[in-house]
Amino acid sequence: MRLVSYLRVSTTGQLDGYGFDVQREHIRKWAKANGHKIVAEYTDAVTGKADVGDRPGLLEALQMIRKPPEADGIVVGKLDRLARQLTTQEAILSLVWREGGQVFTAEDGEVLRDDPDDPMRTAIRQVQGVFAELDRKTVVKRLRDGRRAKADAGRHAVGAYPFGYRGAGKGRDRDAAPHTDEQQAVARIVELRTAGESYRAIATTLDAEGLRPRKAATWSAMTVRAVALRELPAG
Repeated sequence: MRLVSYLRVSTTGQLDGYGFDVQREHIRKWAKANGHKIVAEYTDAVTGKADVGDRPGLLEALQMIRKPPEADGIVVGKLDRLARQLTTQEAILSLVWREGGQVFTAEDGEVLRDDPDDPMRTAIRQVQGVFAELDRKTVVKRLRDGRRAKADAGRHAVGAYPFGYRGAGKGRDRDAAPHTDEQQAVARIVELRTAGESYRAIATTLDAEGLRPRKAATWSAMTVRAVALRELPAG
């Protein structure tokens, strides 16, 4: 059977160690053992609760099974790669089945279509979806609790560090530390804003002096404002 493989990672997927390479190898071995041919592979790096429209890789995979079909079905490593939210999982399955395709997982084989004479089939699949959703929410809560505990202890609590700072240390000891180059721009923003300069004027000055923002080519008034509000006392 011609199958298109679909791989998905997200924060929770990365935490459980089931990344692209692991999924790809899992699917490859299953397809070889069961005599199927993988004709294409599509990937998405999105949360498991993302809708179909927010998954370009999945949309491409679905296109492969539409008339005239270039593939007979879709295979994923595990059912939770389709979704970690029950309603999203069921919507994706319905889309594939409506197009005449079949769905397989390298873990359990074919995901059988609903059968009015076998309601237990649907119930078991949906229970699996419920537990996948619960697992996702448990991981999210654990991360949120960890960030809250770190913040309560006065430590940096998020993954991205604001302009002027970088991550230093390893593991639980990792925290924000001054970024030497960016601190030059921070100091200039504080100096100019204290002198009464507008955010737009400060942006122009920083560009002229060769002090660059982290990601953009030039400074914007909004970026300058964000730094100023963070670094200067309220009022």
